[in-house]
Amino acid sequence: MLKTYNGMPAAELHGARWQKSRRSNSQGNCVEMAELPGGSVAMRNSRHPEGPALIYTRPEIEALILGAKDGDFDHLIGSN
Repeated sequence: MLKTYNGMPAAELHGARWQKSRRSNSQGNCVEMAELPGGSVAMRNSRHPEGPALIYTRPEIEALILGAKDGDFDHLIGSN
């Protein structure tokens, strides 16, 4: 089994099924995520699919997603 680590090339995560948000725009400006064996989650920049992947634990991803749902990061997006 491949040892995963933060910053490893996303291309080395063979079999990862990358998913992007339905809110992604047509210019490809999005983050993609993939569940890995053992329950961790990888994240990569869709514009650089061969580039580095960040590897998170399930609790870390849960905190991120729930914080986003709660509006904790709303200040990071442009106001429309």
